[in-house]
Amino acid sequence: MQENQIIKSTKDKKSKNSILSPKLDVVFQILFGEVGSEEITKDLLSSILDEQINTVDLNQNIVLRRRNLKDKMGIVDVLAKINDNEYCNIEMQILDNRDNIKRILYYWARKYSTELQKGIPYTNLKRTICVLIADFTIDILENLEFHTQWKIIEEKGRKTVLTDDLELHIIELTKMRKNKATGKDEKLLEWLSFLNDPESKEVTNYMKNNESMKKAKEKLNTMSEDERIRRLAELREKAILDELEVKAYNYKKGKSDGLEQGRVEGKLLKNKEIAKKMKEKGYLVEDIIEITNLPKEEIEKL
Repeated sequence: MQENQIIKSTKDKKSKNSILSPKLDVVFQILFGEVGSEEITKDLLSSILDEQINTVDLNQNIVLRRRNLKDKMGIVDVLAKINDNEYCNIEMQILDNRDNIKRILYYWARKYSTELQKGIPYTNLKRTICVLIADFTIDILENLEFHTQWKIIEEKGRKTVLTDDLELHIIELTKMRKNKATGKDEKLLEWLSFLNDPESKEVTNYMKNNESMKKAKEKLNTMSEDERIRRLAELREKAILDELEVKAYNYKKGKSDGLEQGRVEGKLLKNKEIAKKMKEKGYLVEDIIEITNLPKEEIEKL
């Protein structure tokens, strides 16, 4: 079962206790979404979009890292304004929640529509891009390449693109080719290798010719020594592992009338345990809500 493989992989990485995994969403967001990361994010995006990016603005991202643990923290995807007038939303996902396509469409629609303020003409709407980097295989894309690009096209005739305003990129890390990265996908595969294992020998070689990747590794090293980020990453990782273990238990139990109820109750119980520990360590209620998705009233009762 795929979930069991993810559990083993994550536990193996945790046992090394050295560098944080850039595939963990909270780590990915600080690494690529924090102001000051413009250069490395620009290099990553140019490899995904296969186009020149002149400027990247990360100012709209909520800051995850604070000196004071009691400061409010938000967890969001990386939002980059590129070339001054286009937006790109990047989401890193470890868990397969089976709603990936609707999720990426929702993110696109939300960002595209919020740019149109009252009284502003539709012509002001700009190209909006959403990127999903998935650490799993998406069923309906099983027979496609590791990187797929999607737009609205006319299906009956010449496959004409209706508009460039909608653009979706889906990257499945599980489909990465094992051989040496070459050709058009070379730069993207190098960055994906970094996400998979930033300490591998091949990544070390890539960094010799990629200054942005070298800076990303240096920042990741610094982040891994930050106690607050490590604690946040460990809690997030625990929440993911607990959810996977609940799924694995229900899978073994089989399809029964109580399967869904058991999954929900199991996840709720684990989240309550995590929330209680976070509360004991002095985290704000807003922080706990972001990690566990429990309602404020429930957390205050713990």
